[in-house]
Amino acid sequence: MHDGYGREIDYLRVSVTDRCNLRCRYCMPKEGLPLVSHGDVLTYDEILRVVSIMSDLGVTKIKLTGGEPLVRKNLPTLAKELKNVPGIKSVTLTTNGTLLSKYMKELSVSGIDAVNVSLDTMNAEVYSYITITGGGSLDDVLKGIRELRKYPDIDAKINCVPMGIKGQNPIELLEFAKKDFIHVRFIEMMPVGMGKNFSCFGEDHLKKKIEERYGRLIPSMKNPGNGPCRYYEPQGFLGMVGFISAVSHRFCDGCNRLRLTSQGYLKTCLQYEEWIDLKGPLREGASDEEIRDMIVRELKKKPKGHRFGERDINREEGMTMSQIGG
Repeated sequence: MHDGYGREIDYLRVSVTDRCNLRCRYCMPKEGLPLVSHGDVLTYDEILRVVSIMSDLGVTKIKLTGGEPLVRKNLPTLAKELKNVPGIKSVTLTTNGTLLSKYMKELSVSGIDAVNVSLDTMNAEVYSYITITGGGSLDDVLKGIRELRKYPDIDAKINCVPMGIKGQNPIELLEFAKKDFIHVRFIEMMPVGMGKNFSCFGEDHLKKKIEERYGRLIPSMKNPGNGPCRYYEPQGFLGMVGFISAVSHRFCDGCNRLRLTSQGYLKTCLQYEEWIDLKGPLREGASDEEIRDMIVRELKKKPKGHRFGERDINREEGMTMSQIGG
């Protein structure tokens, strides 16, 4: 499956819920957002049907996101069923980690291939400041990571958004990669939703700080993920260090992804308020062929690239990351 610029599209990020037990400052307002009713969220059967159609088109990799995906009931069951869809080679999960210790065994049984844990700091006070709510703690996340490492066949990654907050010290997270087979990735703040209110340390700044502490970052030929992360192998590390820098080191030329929101909107680019509604046709009796044709037509409209940082963008996305799917 190719878009209008010849890029091969083989990766679908599926948001299963807009709900989350945290209120991270760059993702959701402190007071939260109006929640989508359960009836307006895609059922698991509807998600499976869309993924099956997408698989026939060439999608092979699925990422489950939210909100916080583990707050949705029976998520490991969905992961298992997705693994059984013909053509799907990889099913992975991004989570804030607070519920991971509770569900990790079920996820392992489901056949999940990788788990990405969002963790921005090792400082408990800073963690509480960033996440605002009492829906989880740093200890909960660390417990979840320990439980994850009981299943070494499941790839483990930690995602950190460096924000320059006093006491955050994102470099400390690299101890996970140094001592264990965990990859630590630094993700540049995306200027979407609440993220527009923040800046963050850039990739070049972080590289300099990392090399001052750990020595030269050696570019890696490996890529253990599905996306555009660039990985490095510091000497003496068991895991790798990665950078996902969509703004300062844009990677649109190699974009291979689509996004399916929890309400059934298919988005071809994160920045723009452009999408098609698949839920309506799914529930109105559209055939697989009709859904397939809708997807193919929308894919041909996929923009050549984002324009983050530029002014006067037409139809810029107004939803937050929790509503789109992180």
